[in-house]
Amino acid sequence: MGSDVASTDMSSVRDALAAAVDALRAAGVEDPRLDAEVLLGEATGRDRAYLAANPEAGVPADAGRRFAEMVRRRLRREPVAYILGRKGFRHLELAVDRRVLIPRPETELLMELALELRPRTVLDVGTGSGAIALAVADELPECEVVATDTSTDALKVATANAKRLGLSGRVHFAEGTIPDGLVARAAEGEGFDLILANLPYVPEGDWPSLQPEVTQWEPSEALLAGPDGLDAIRALLTQLSRRMDTFHRIEGESDHSALALALEVGEGQAEAVAELLGGAGFGAVQTRPDLAGIPRIVWGRR
Repeated sequence: MGSDVASTDMSSVRDALAAAVDALRAAGVEDPRLDAEVLLGEATGRDRAYLAANPEAGVPADAGRRFAEMVRRRLRREPVAYILGRKGFRHLELAVDRRVLIPRPETELLMELALELRPRTVLDVGTGSGAIALAVADELPECEVVATDTSTDALKVATANAKRLGLSGRVHFAEGTIPDGLVARAAEGEGFDLILANLPYVPEGDWPSLQPEVTQWEPSEALLAGPDGLDAIRALLTQLSRRMDTFHRIEGESDHSALALALEVGEGQAEAVAELLGGAGFGAVQTRPDLAGIPRIVWGRR
């Protein structure tokens, strides 16, 4: 494959892309042209606009070899974000690898809700790469942010992202879902105004139907959540219900007098999750759709 993509100093952009697109399409890659352009841009240090405007430009041998290796990885259905080692989220560029999920556009809906509510304190449960927590810290500079994850490896990635982005002083990371240290903090009157959570929500029965980019490369423990995909959400609500008396602020401005909880959910899960929130004491439960019109965020106040 590599020799077909770019084998000489003067292999052109057009030829390199054509060979890569053909190979990626044959392998079942969903958007072979886009992926080939992104990977060639990475290999050559050029953006996609340059490649489109200069199809006859030569691809140097060293760039051709880098491109060929990246295409070989993509043929194995490794996600482009893992090949590049990074993924954009809001205004940030996050380092990602197989220890964490690749941030999705729909998760930005949680950040949009945070911007509307303008909390003073946020808890991000299941932080993964740190996408939500770091975006909150970046866009709400007066907000105090705590982020948790049950995965030690994920916390290493998130902590490194915080350091690289200059946000280490703005986000505190802790291992667990709601670690005992956060309960103690809450008991001392330092609770949270808003909890944001992108927890595992894929039903076990759906796993075989997912793309190999997900099933073969992303961490299954960050995706699968029991027969109906709601086990992780139930577990969080159970923990919150046990500790609710001390876990949120009760003083201060009225906008912050109740704890708000917002969850990202899968297709077809919004109604069931809304019922779970209601059963856990959260009122005025609302849903918000993603760009495809799928109810993606469920949130309420308690």
